[in-house]
Formats: sequence, structure tokens, C-alpha cells
Amino acid sequence: MDDTAESGVHADKGTGDRTTADLLTGEDGSSASASSDGMNRKRALLFVAPFLAIGLFDLALLLGWGLDPLWGFMILPPILFVSALGWIAFRTGFASDRTGDPAVEKPD
Repeated sequence: MDDTAESGVHADKGTGDRTTADLLTGEDGSSASASSDGMNRKRALLFVAPFLAIGLFDLALLLGWGLDPLWGFMILPPILFVSALGWIAFRTGFASDRTGDPAVEKPD
């Protein structure tokens, strides 16, 4: 079984095939991915911070209105879990194209 990221259609470009293991480890032959790891973390934090702040503000508002603190602590784990999941998704580039294929051109 061939686990390369490139299909046979794009083999004539002269680029080497990258395996799935290479994509997961980030070894794409460029130093840009290694140097931008800190930047991805900061960018992920900037993207997730407003949602985390809204969730914590909502929690403080509910506790301020007199909600039983037990209920407040019951909604805290989902807020933190979704924020952590979003941070991981943005940090790793979940929605980015990892195959290296150029954008698909529209037919004329």
C-alpha cells in the first residue's frame, strides 16, 4: 500500500513524494515550519482568547446573579475543553492544506 501524499497525476512536477509520516512530523524540507511554531501558538491563542473570555464572563455573570456555585463549576469544564480543542486546531493548522497541491484552477 502506497501512503504518499502526492497522487500519480501530479508526479510530473518533479517534486518528491511526501509520506504521511513526513506530513505528521512536519518534515517538509523547509525551515519555515520549525520557525513558525511559536507564531502558530500565539496566533492560536489570539483566535481562541475571545471565546474563552466570553465563556468566563458568562460564568462570572451567572455566579453574580446568584446561581449555585456547583452549577457554575459544571459549565466551566466544557468552556475550557472547547477552548483547548480550538487552540489545538488552530495551532496545528487543522483547516490548512497539508498535501502541498496548488489551488485547483477553475475551468474556463
